[in-house]
Amino acid sequence: MEGPVPPGTAVRRHALATRIWHWVNAVAIFVLLGSGLGISNAHPRLYWGRYGANFDPAWLQLPRFPAWITIPASYNLAISRRWHLFFALVLGFGLLGYMLWSLANRHFARDLRLRRRELSGAHFLADLKAHWNLRFHDPERPREYNLFQKLSYILILFVALPLAILTGIALSPGMNAAWPWVLEVLGGRQSARSIHFLCATGIAIFTIVHLALVILAGPVNEVRSMLTGWWRVPE
Repeated sequence: MEGPVPPGTAVRRHALATRIWHWVNAVAIFVLLGSGLGISNAHPRLYWGRYGANFDPAWLQLPRFPAWITIPASYNLAISRRWHLFFALVLGFGLLGYMLWSLANRHFARDLRLRRRELSGAHFLADLKAHWNLRFHDPERPREYNLFQKLSYILILFVALPLAILTGIALSPGMNAAWPWVLEVLGGRQSARSIHFLCATGIAIFTIVHLALVILAGPVNEVRSMLTGWWRVPE
């Protein structure tokens, strides 16, 4: 077993493909969330099934989101849709390229694979305690992601993002005309819209928590590592 790595040691942590995808994805998510809220303002009610309109019972009544958080700032459904559809392509093809490259260079197998020792209750509690004490890295394995990082990345990369893209494609009139069975599998247009919103909410929560943890872990060190690939072991 390796001994503790001395504080201040620079270790290679992020490959070029990961860094490029991270920043492209950050811009795409920002625009997609803002434009999505602008689209939501057109009809802020969510339903299950094939149909849903003003007088149908909704499972969730959304607030009207303020202009400072929507794209564009003034209500304009057509422009919100244009921003949303363009950056949906950026997100989708970016995710596809990142996944193919991460399979080729074994990033997923090396960094996101859950090992047996990590799935024990004792390891989970130890990792939870370390997070509570704002210790996010194992000094003996500074290159490794901790359990909570792995679980959150797995849920976002392999569940939330693909499902958000799939439901978004299903809601497109052109795609729906070509492959109507996709909406049927998802339970209907309104079910797809609700699932799309839930995935977007999960991605938004992940983004907020991610930014908070970057600040707590040391923003200069964390951002530098995502720009250069090199990360310094903290005290």
